[in-house]
Amino acid sequence: MTRQEVLIVIFILILIVGNIFFGGQYFSISNKMTAIKRSAEIQKTNEKALNFGKLFIDTVLRSENEIGFETRLRLENAVRETGNKEILSAWQKFIDSKTEVEAQKSVKDLLEVLIDNIQVD
Repeated sequence: MTRQEVLIVIFILILIVGNIFFGGQYFSISNKMTAIKRSAEIQKTNEKALNFGKLFIDTVLRSENEIGFETRLRLENAVRETGNKEILSAWQKFIDSKTEVEAQKSVKDLLEVLIDNIQVD
């Protein structure tokens, strides 16, 4: 083998090792990005659930007056923004309550569902 052929083989080996190294780095970074995206989605979902919970507490539980149409609309939009069927179902049970006792139980259930659906990363 000539010196030139040896250099070409060494160069090709260096390129192969470089490709393996950078391929490994790519997959490592790709996995980290997937985890970061998932974490961001969880945070976004949690934020929506917490926003609804805060709005519910401030406008319903702390209210001493009847809840107006505007407030009901804000609550309805906030609960739908969560995109969570379980929260929406608990909300529906609350607004469909016929008696004060039923409403109180529904409030407890709604708050429990809200807390249960907040994910910790």
